[in-house]
Amino acid sequence: MEELATCALFVLVFDLALGWTYWILVLQLQPPDRGGLLWLWGFGAVKWITLHYLSRILTAGKPGPVLVRLVCLLSLLWPVTESALMVASKEDRPYTGPPPDLSAVLFRALASLLACVVWERGLYDEKSAKRKKPQVHGAGQLFRRLLQFFKPDWFYLCTAFGALVVGVICDALIPLYQGEVIDMMRASMVEVDFILAVTKLAVVSLSSAMFSGTRGGLFMFSLARLNRRLKHLLFHTLLQQEIQFFEEKKSGQLSSRLHSDVDRMGRTVALNANVLVRSVVKTCLMLVVMVRLSWELTVLTVLEMPLLGLVQNKYTTLSTELKEQIQAHHAQISDQVLQTVSGIETVRSFNAEKVEIQRYSAALEQLRQVKRQYGIYSSSFTFIRRIVSLGIRILFLVMARRLLQNDQLSIGSLVTFLLYQKPMSSNLREIMYGYGETKSTVGIIANVFTYLDRKPKSQTAGNLAPEKLEGRIVFENVSFTYASTSAEKTTPTALKSVSLELRPGKMTALVGPSGSGKTTCVSLLKRLYEPQEGRILLDGEPLHQYDLTYLHKKMAVVSQNPVLFCGSLKYNIEYGLKESNMDTVQEAAARIKAESHFSELNNGYDTDVGESGGKLSEGLRQSIAVLRALVRDPQVIILDEATSKLDVHAQHAVLEEVLSGDRTVLVVAHQLETVEKADHIIYLENGQIVEEGTHQDLMNKRGRYYSLKEELFHSEGNWSRLSEKGPLYSGHVCCFSSDLSFRNRSFSPRFWRLWSRHPPAQPAASRCIHVDSPPITPTLTTSYAHGTSSVSLLHATIPELLLSTVELVPDREAVAFLKDGCPEADGI
Repeated sequence: MEELATCALFVLVFDLALGWTYWILVLQLQPPDRGGLLWLWGFGAVKWITLHYLSRILTAGKPGPVLVRLVCLLSLLWPVTESALMVASKEDRPYTGPPPDLSAVLFRALASLLACVVWERGLYDEKSAKRKKPQVHGAGQLFRRLLQFFKPDWFYLCTAFGALVVGVICDALIPLYQGEVIDMMRASMVEVDFILAVTKLAVVSLSSAMFSGTRGGLFMFSLARLNRRLKHLLFHTLLQQEIQFFEEKKSGQLSSRLHSDVDRMGRTVALNANVLVRSVVKTCLMLVVMVRLSWELTVLTVLEMPLLGLVQNKYTTLSTELKEQIQAHHAQISDQVLQTVSGIETVRSFNAEKVEIQRYSAALEQLRQVKRQYGIYSSSFTFIRRIVSLGIRILFLVMARRLLQNDQLSIGSLVTFLLYQKPMSSNLREIMYGYGETKSTVGIIANVFTYLDRKPKSQTAGNLAPEKLEGRIVFENVSFTYASTSAEKTTPTALKSVSLELRPGKMTALVGPSGSGKTTCVSLLKRLYEPQEGRILLDGEPLHQYDLTYLHKKMAVVSQNPVLFCGSLKYNIEYGLKESNMDTVQEAAARIKAESHFSELNNGYDTDVGESGGKLSEGLRQSIAVLRALVRDPQVIILDEATSKLDVHAQHAVLEEVLSGDRTVLVVAHQLETVEKADHIIYLENGQIVEEGTHQDLMNKRGRYYSLKEELFHSEGNWSRLSEKGPLYSGHVCCFSSDLSFRNRSFSPRFWRLWSRHPPAQPAASRCIHVDSPPITPTLTTSYAHGTSSVSLLHATIPELLLSTVELVPDREAVAFLKDGCPEADGI
């Protein structure tokens, strides 16, 4: 109802301005019939069209029935009543138009309004009000709360406002002293008086410049301090939120809130407060002089302020929503650019540059459309504001002419008044503009405070921090379901009444297909989520009762794709540690066979890893992640595919280091060689425990685990077996392939085990090529021409480590593998 009443009042004021314009035109033109009925009906039609489009602008294209009927009454009541009076008149003289009196214009406008009120029984339409967006409430409370953040800078702000007031007073005195200097330029004036007047002018001018500079510098200094406090507090609040919050919010949106929104709200409030105070002080000083010259002209000048206030208020209401949409689009575009740049390797690999460009162009087009609509509102507001100012200026000139004719105002006083009127009008516009800009940031301020006030949904950390931690972890009927990103779809349960135990000094392995709940178990142990049913115990106490700092020190997690930050290798290894010892780091690196790789880098441990570790190989990134966990000497270590990118020597070294001591080890892996070494294996499927036991127990059951092992064993490569009469050379493997897909392939240890099932007893040169050259990496190939086809020879020496893990089968023929067949090779 308040918004509807505001629109109706503005339409009424604009109708008055149009009526007065018509009255002035009739008075100045003075036609024989003073316009006549034809002029009056034509003016009514023009007014109807103008007010109709004005009401559409005020209501974002959806004027309610109340405004439509009010516009109709305001436009037609005047010509209808004049026509009715003419028809009812018994005189035969022609219609001479309305009397040249402004009171008649005001009377008919008020009559139209009264008729509309009686017709509608109040300026409220329930159906129309329901279609409108409710007005944002609590603006004053938000600004008062924002001002509280300026408390640490109260001294600087008070000094800045004091300098502002003194500077404004000096600005107001400059024209006065300029006039005195001009008056003293006559030859008859005393030289001393002239020098004194110039000195006063110079002192006031210098004071104005000095205080203005001081005011601006202090405001900018306070603004910088405010931005720092708000960003620090907001960043601290964001980092306390649960993981689901970051899953729901895009990184670009959070970045926009943290930087763009905070900067804008601080800049808008601080700078607009500067402008508002300066304009208000100037306005008050000018009003004192203008009222003394002519209170009538002062009233007309000041009348511009409430009219512009109505326009500004409606413009602010419409533009606030659009500004929020613009900020949201900027956040979306920022997030899209961030994703594309960070994933440029994937984009380039899938040749998706054009797709990303099209997505970016579509986002820019959406932003352009919103800015276009905002530009339409802004230009409409400017047009209406200029029309109102022009109407006030015309009324001002008419009133000034009357005062001059009645000898109530002199020419000199009128010139002086006009000199003050222009800066006065500018000050009024600055006040309205600053008020509108400040009010339009209400949505942005509300969004920032929404994040500041948000409380994390996860349970708060406790205070348990025992000196000795055994590391026994128990899941008791734990169930968990991820939050759904869509209101229409339900997310399947990730864990269903899972109960398991992780024992100190033992390694437990979680296996199962993708989506079985392995990563969810790890996430719950890391306290990224909280179980919705059941509980997780650590040494008999609920996990959430432990102090987070203590818990993260005693429990380390190494993921398959570790996150590295921009900085040195040393910084990433010691990340989060308050105290570190470089000797300890180097010793741990040597134990996991990583010290030699680190020392080969140009700057050693001071080498920059690049954004997300992009300058390092995947194996080095995993080595850093493992080392980052080991230097903390945790009691519980969780390896989530943590060694998948390491070579065989490093994998065994990492497992030996992890299993040393009495640690609790949880391994999540798809490579069953690692799983086979576990003391206890748990097979998960669809969020439930299907099987558990040792490797041999599960193999004997021939259940899900056995099927998974067989599936992985036979899917290393679609190889067909070819039995050979004689054994292969000792320590050498020879392979012939007419399919060059062998080249640059990375082979797992299981693949090489397929080539060395039985140690050779004696050489059989007739059945195999013996490579005299030094052994090379298994991922390299050498091409040879044999017969009519090109044959690729892959050769390598099987490491002793692998030979020690080969399952030896006595009295078994040596096995080679041949793909796609190769008659030439078979005949060697």
